[in-house]
Amino acid sequence: MRELQFSVTPEVLNLGVKIITARISDIHNTSENSDFELYKTAELEHIRNDLAQKFAGKKYNDDPILAGFRDLHTKIGRSNRDYVASPENLRRQFLERGRFPHINTVVDIYNLVSLQAGLALGAHDIEKINGNITLRLTSGSEVFVPLGKIEPEKVFPSEYAYIDDLNNIICRLEVLQVNPTKVTTESSDLFIIIQGNSATAADYLRQGAEKVCQLITKYCGGSYLFLNKT
Repeated sequence: MRELQFSVTPEVLNLGVKIITARISDIHNTSENSDFELYKTAELEHIRNDLAQKFAGKKYNDDPILAGFRDLHTKIGRSNRDYVASPENLRRQFLERGRFPHINTVVDIYNLVSLQAGLALGAHDIEKINGNITLRLTSGSEVFVPLGKIEPEKVFPSEYAYIDDLNNIICRLEVLQVNPTKVTTESSDLFIIIQGNSATAADYLRQGAEKVCQLITKYCGGSYLFLNKT
């Protein structure tokens, strides 16, 4: 197992980004896991009820954590209409359309935790990552191949992104994942992102990080370690 290091620059931290990352190794991901499906069905019902009570008479995006991601985008000059944080998009799909995406067990697990907590979560195949990862501001020269695409697309300077040693973006903001490092049923060594903002307490972020790592290892095996703690 090769070494993997993660770092974040002061410029990103000064924006208000809060971040915990982890590595989960020796997993066995599956397209579907019957035990997890039972757990997921029950949790989605709990989440629906909890959100209905929490935001009765309000809009779901009144959540201060979702508002915190919007504030981050405003600080770097990105439109919140064009760049919607992943947890806000999940909540919109779930509450407005009754949809929860099914991809594979690992992706479904982190999406479930993200939907519940409002945190931005993601996972990437370490075998497809070149060298180490830095969360930093972009220069505009980075290589960005969005999920589902083959050709690179333009990146604006001064966005925050997770970038490997060969200048490849693996996650742009907490909005856009990439195709080259996406998690498949063949992935066994994962880089996990748990991201918050100025509205997320350190303990809350740590609880989210522990939960997603514990659920993945429960249903997919393997073991985890944190690469950093906010």
